[in-house]
Amino acid sequence: MELSQVKDPSDIRALSLEECEALADDIRTKIIQTVSHTGGHLSSNLGAVEITLAIHRVFDTPEDKLVFDVGHQSYTHKLITGRYEAFDSLRTYGGLSGFPRRLESPYDCFEAGHASTAISAALGLARARDALGQQHHVVALVGDGALTGGMCYEALNDCGNSHTRMIVVLNDNEMSIAKNVGALSNHLSTLRASAGWNLAKQRVRSKLTRLPVVGEALYRVVHTTKRMIRSVFVDEGFFSSLGFQYLGPINGNDLAAVEGILSRAKRLDGPVVIHCVTRKGYGYNRAELRPEKFHGIPPFLVETGKANAGSGEANGRIANDALIRLAGQDARVVAVTAAMPLGTGVDRFGEAYPRRLYDVGIAEEHAVTLCAGLAADGLRPFFFVYSTFLQRGYDQVLHDVCIQNLPVVLMLDRAGISNEDGQSHQGLYDFAYLRHIPGMTVLSPADERELTLMVPAALAYGAPCAVRYPKNAVKLPQGYEVTDFAIGRWETLRCGTDATFLATGSMTAAALRVADRLAQEGFEVEVVNASTVKPLDAHTLKRALGAGRPVFTLEEHVRMGGFGSAVLEFAAQADCHACVKLLAVDDVFVQHGDHASLLKDVGLDDDAIYAAVFHTLKEARHG
Repeated sequence: MELSQVKDPSDIRALSLEECEALADDIRTKIIQTVSHTGGHLSSNLGAVEITLAIHRVFDTPEDKLVFDVGHQSYTHKLITGRYEAFDSLRTYGGLSGFPRRLESPYDCFEAGHASTAISAALGLARARDALGQQHHVVALVGDGALTGGMCYEALNDCGNSHTRMIVVLNDNEMSIAKNVGALSNHLSTLRASAGWNLAKQRVRSKLTRLPVVGEALYRVVHTTKRMIRSVFVDEGFFSSLGFQYLGPINGNDLAAVEGILSRAKRLDGPVVIHCVTRKGYGYNRAELRPEKFHGIPPFLVETGKANAGSGEANGRIANDALIRLAGQDARVVAVTAAMPLGTGVDRFGEAYPRRLYDVGIAEEHAVTLCAGLAADGLRPFFFVYSTFLQRGYDQVLHDVCIQNLPVVLMLDRAGISNEDGQSHQGLYDFAYLRHIPGMTVLSPADERELTLMVPAALAYGAPCAVRYPKNAVKLPQGYEVTDFAIGRWETLRCGTDATFLATGSMTAAALRVADRLAQEGFEVEVVNASTVKPLDAHTLKRALGAGRPVFTLEEHVRMGGFGSAVLEFAAQADCHACVKLLAVDDVFVQHGDHASLLKDVGLDDDAIYAAVFHTLKEARHG
């Protein structure tokens, strides 16, 4: 059967094993071709093809529920659940999401974008099934990297304690985004090594049971001895101690093996863990050799594996270069990442100072409190993390860092609109969840030069500090530049008498471009680079609010609780009655797509800003 002919999983259940294996090859080809054009998560999807096919062949989806952890490995799932025709639109504006979406398909029973959530969600679905007197199965497909997140253990403990019937398929490829770290990874390595033991066990059983009369009895003796030996050398007790029946490990890229063990698990009562060992990037040699590089990749050439020309240098790399220079002068400087060394650019720091980089795995809560502990005893930690993932460590920022006023620097990458990864990854909430915490300082650079100035300033500040910046470096329009930076002090980049733009972060460049356009219509607008979101520059702000002209705040952030809200709070406290208009993201979840299209959608592209300001100024002039 051609992949294009698969309309739903019932089509693949009737295929022979050989036909389904051929289909797996077609799926890999389609994924590689598509991701080479759209960008996306490649190596994780290539490794999970057989597991996904087997689940849909053994279980009656969508009546049986399949929950993905993170969800970035759901491309095969999409291709065989009626979305083949739309698959070329993956991660593009108006196209398919790169993650499961309930609105896309009834086969997407739960949405995921962050790690370590699937077991909790699946347990909720299983308990709902039991409460409603239903009988369907619930399967959670979880990568071993997700098990570095503590939420998994809370769910495993709860599920095992209640003996709720559900299946956890552990996709063990030794990778999350970076290579897995920690004691659990070592434990899984031990279990993984026992795959040869399982093969030998099967051969022994086959031969012994063929012996007449004594065969079965002899096998039972050997089987008992085997269990004793296995308990010493393999130790599957980690999962069994939590109340789970453990099956595996097996080769997760062997379709027949996966189907066989899933069929067995389907008949068991209670919670089950199936341990599948897969190869990340399987079927595309370049991804197999460098799975971390091809985890999340922009459009690339299939023949060479080289990424197409990008939109400039990544801010994470710029920030890390600045930190490397600081580390050479200050032995207290260390860096922390949560399984994202390449994505955040902190791999550069690790190459320069390998003993001063701590990768904690997918465990943002732990990372923040680790930083607090490092700082409490004299080190100066910089935690490099995507803005969307720091949300998971909010309590630790408040309780462990800020209450103790510890000098931890949070380097928030992918701030603002996060493009193709969509609603679960947007970095649009960090001002709101950070600036209200007492003792927290929040910085937002206008361009790459200001970012490099903020790194030493944050170190010297000696108190909790967050620096948030977009993925790619921003350049100001020609003729404008940031000349200096000091925490709490804003800089006027353009003078004007008709209105004031208070812009922060990436919107500073947009404010300057729009101001230049408005000048052609006879309106002179002042542009202030509000690079410190907390504390506000009270002197500059009082002057702007008291000048008797409209003030516009610009930010790539949600309106509620953001920079503009802070300005309004200041105005109310100071009893200022200036005309203040907030240009920010409305109370909506921003979807996936290219940056320009998404900015237009939320009314923050240059044309929308120009139209809003021009209308206000024209009314004021003739009013």
